[in-house]
Amino acid sequence: MSRISTPPPGTGDIFPDEVNAWLAVENAARRVFSLYGYGEIRTPVFEYTEVFQRGLGDETEVVKKEMYTFEDRGGRSLTLRPEGTAGVMRALSGTDAVNGVETRVFYIGPMFRGEKPAAGRRRQFHQIGVENAGRVAPALDAECILALSQFLEEIGVGGFNLMINTRGVPEDRKPAEDALREHFKPVIDSMCEDCRSRLERNVWRILDCKQPECQAHIAAAPDAAALFAQPSRDYFNQVCDILTSLDVKFTVEPRLVRGLDYYVHTVFELTHEGLGAQNAIAGGGRYELNLPGINKPVRGVGFAAGVERLLMAREAMGVKPEPVRAPEIYLVSLGAKALAFNWKLAYELRRAGIYAAVEAEEKSMKSQMRSADRLKAAKVLIVGDAELEGGVADLKQMSDGSQRKIALSAVKEECMR
Repeated sequence: MSRISTPPPGTGDIFPDEVNAWLAVENAARRVFSLYGYGEIRTPVFEYTEVFQRGLGDETEVVKKEMYTFEDRGGRSLTLRPEGTAGVMRALSGTDAVNGVETRVFYIGPMFRGEKPAAGRRRQFHQIGVENAGRVAPALDAECILALSQFLEEIGVGGFNLMINTRGVPEDRKPAEDALREHFKPVIDSMCEDCRSRLERNVWRILDCKQPECQAHIAAAPDAAALFAQPSRDYFNQVCDILTSLDVKFTVEPRLVRGLDYYVHTVFELTHEGLGAQNAIAGGGRYELNLPGINKPVRGVGFAAGVERLLMAREAMGVKPEPVRAPEIYLVSLGAKALAFNWKLAYELRRAGIYAAVEAEEKSMKSQMRSADRLKAAKVLIVGDAELEGGVADLKQMSDGSQRKIALSAVKEECMR
C-alpha cells in the first residue's frame, strides 16, 4: 500500500459502515442536550493563536507542546483548535453572555493536537461538548454533570465513574500553591523532568502528571481545597449536595485539577473501565476565560467528551451500531427498455422516501441478483419486456426466496408497507 493511500499518523478515515455508530452518538447528544435548553453552535476549526494562548494559559501542555500553529498569507498566526471551549467563548464574547446573561450551546466537531497517537487518542480527534456561559451558580455546575450523565446513559455507556473536585478561585490559590511546593520540593529530584520544570512555573500541573515515578508523591500531597477560603468550599459543598440529593454517585478526588488553567470552582472527570489504562471519556468544569480584546473574563461551565473514546466504551459495553441501511427493493432490469423503466421507477420511489437500488447499465440477471444479495436488499423486482407489456412483474422476497406477481403500478405501495 502506498504512503499516499493512508492518512497521516494520528488521523483516520471513517467509512460508511462505521458512520452509523458516530451518528448514534451525535444524534443522542442533540436529543439529550436539547432537553436541557442547549442549541448547537458551529465555530471555525482554526482561530487566532492568541485565543488559545490567552484562553488556555501559556503554561499548559496543550499550548506549549501540542498546538498546530501556522501563518496565513497576511502573516497572521492561526491555530487549529485543540479544544472547543476557547473558540466557543470567543464567539459568545460578542453576545450578552459577557454581561451575565445565561447562554446555552453545544458543539460537535474535530479538534487537533500534535501529541503521540495512542488508543482513543489521535492528532485529529472529535469532541462533543456543552457550554453554559454567563451565569455563575452551583446548581448550573451540577446540572451540567447531570446532562453529561444522561447523555452517556443514552448511548449505552453506563457504569462510568464520576470524580469531582474544586479549583477554588484565583484569590484562593497562593496558600495552596505554597503548601504544594513545600511538599514537592524535597522529592522533586526523583520526579519526572516535566514535574521538575513545573515546580516553580505551575505547581498545579504536577497533580495532573501521569508518570509512574511521580504517583506516590502526588498521592501524598496536601488537599489544596482545604486551604481555600470558606466561600469556595461552600460553593463546592452545594454542588455535592445537589448531586447527592439526586442519587448521583461520585467521588471527591482532591488531586483532580484538569489540564487547563482556565478552571475555577468545580472540575470533574468521568472514567470507564472498558478503556483500560487510558480510561477518561469526558471531563470539564467551571471556568473563566480571559480573551484578547475583552475587558472582563467570560464565565461558564461545560464539558467535552471524546467521540473516539465514547465509541470504544460503547464497544466494550457490547453496544451494536445500527447496520448500514439496505435497499427496500432492488430493481432488476432485463433489457434496455426495462432498464429505462426501472431508472424512472427508482427515481419515483426515492422521492417517496424508499431506498431503491438499480444497475447503471445492462447486466445479466445473475450479476444483478448477486448485487441485490450483496446489498442485503429486502425485495427484488424483476422487470423485462414481457413484464412491461403486461404491467405485471415478479417480486421476490429475499429472506425466504418466495416469489409472486405484482402490478407495476403497485410497487410503491408495496414498498411502503
